[in-house]
Amino acid sequence: MFSVAYFLNSCSSDSPAIQNTSTSLPLSTVPVYTYNSLEDETLALINSHRVSIGLKTLQKNNYVSFKSEEHDNYMINNNVVNHDYFSTRSQNIIETLGAKRVGENIAYNYNSPKAALAAWLESPEHKLCIEGDYSHFGISIRINAEGKKYYTNIFIKM
Repeated sequence: MFSVAYFLNSCSSDSPAIQNTSTSLPLSTVPVYTYNSLEDETLALINSHRVSIGLKTLQKNNYVSFKSEEHDNYMINNNVVNHDYFSTRSQNIIETLGAKRVGENIAYNYNSPKAALAAWLESPEHKLCIEGDYSHFGISIRINAEGKKYYTNIFIKM
């Protein structure tokens, strides 16, 4: 099993922190996103964990899930597991939604949301996103032709 985290403020020495300096667009620009049962389960598990340690729940955001899905599709189409173009995704979310901060966790080939969450919580870097000062999140879980699951979970602070 493989899991990776990328934090705008901690994991990449060549990516400066992106701050919101633009005016956000109306939320009407946010596309509709239909969540599958695995995605709903993952979001619920993350919020359950946050509540168990005294943190507020995160609100799901369709636009953030849409951006997560784009990244899953990129990873599947290119047969990679990485954070390619995270800076571009982050900047887009900041400009579109007015987010102040963006973080991302990805995972690959975990059979269940519970297993992916357990792995994220065992990793200090992933845990920082899950337990971080964020207000909203989105997720996409896609399955490639071989049945392997790709998870992209993006966290934002509004």
